[in-house]
Amino acid sequence: MTGAAIVGFAEGEAGLDWIGLTDALAAGHRLPRAEIADTFLYRDPDTLLSRAAWIDGLGLAVKTATVFPGNPAKGKPMVGGAVAVFSDTDGSLEAIVDFHLVTKWKTAGDSLLAARRLARPDSREILIVGAGTVGRSLRDAYGAAFPCARFRVWNRSPDTARAFADDHADTEAAPDLEAAVRAADIVTCATMSTTPLIRGDWLRPGQHIDLIGAYRPDMREADDAALLKARVFVDSFETTIGHIGELKIPLQAGVIGRDHVIADYYDLDRFVRAPGDITLFKNGGGAHLDLMTARFILERLRG
Repeated sequence: MTGAAIVGFAEGEAGLDWIGLTDALAAGHRLPRAEIADTFLYRDPDTLLSRAAWIDGLGLAVKTATVFPGNPAKGKPMVGGAVAVFSDTDGSLEAIVDFHLVTKWKTAGDSLLAARRLARPDSREILIVGAGTVGRSLRDAYGAAFPCARFRVWNRSPDTARAFADDHADTEAAPDLEAAVRAADIVTCATMSTTPLIRGDWLRPGQHIDLIGAYRPDMREADDAALLKARVFVDSFETTIGHIGELKIPLQAGVIGRDHVIADYYDLDRFVRAPGDITLFKNGGGAHLDLMTARFILERLRG
């Protein structure tokens, strides 16, 4: 481990910006397609998840997360982990980067790259569905790209939404989800819902829908009608179509065909909208995005 950097959260975040990250993610997808693989180990109720990626020209990364549901009762975080970054030329360990730093910037930056291409540049009303940690990152990210927008936040617990709004300028709690979706130009959704929250009947031409929360085969945040009304895009075919219920369920049921999912980030030139389109983006994550984000962090840190 000689010479490897240890990058903590505050140190690594100090030099970052959201627009720069989305540009770096776009550049990373102009390199050869990533090779990725995930492994899971279980000791009920605990989990070890490792996600690995190798991109020719960018290097290798292994992002490892430990999930111990009993930790909060002991005053400890439920999720821990780290991201190991390795050299593309000789495989040597270059850095260990804080897990939460990479996850925060990767997740929100992933969605923001799509929004910069698929949402109307003049979007003024942005709704955040879900007032958790990811929702707060989305407020920062979307605020950087849409500085004139007004934000609303909806959460199953209204008190949590109000606390979120109190912490951010130009942000208010939305008491009614349907009314808030109908009024929004952009809807970004980061929940743990297994049943759809966003209804296609609520959508209107010109909106952009960003779905983040669903990550298991049984999870969805938008219903079939929403998918059918929208032009659908994903960050990665490999990590979404066969793995996440948002698309896997309607594809298996024959509600949509495979060609309904237009493009992933390896075909960014197809991320375009016409004035009357409803666009929908599924953020699936993936270790290749963790690698691109970790590289961006290291490059900024090295100045």
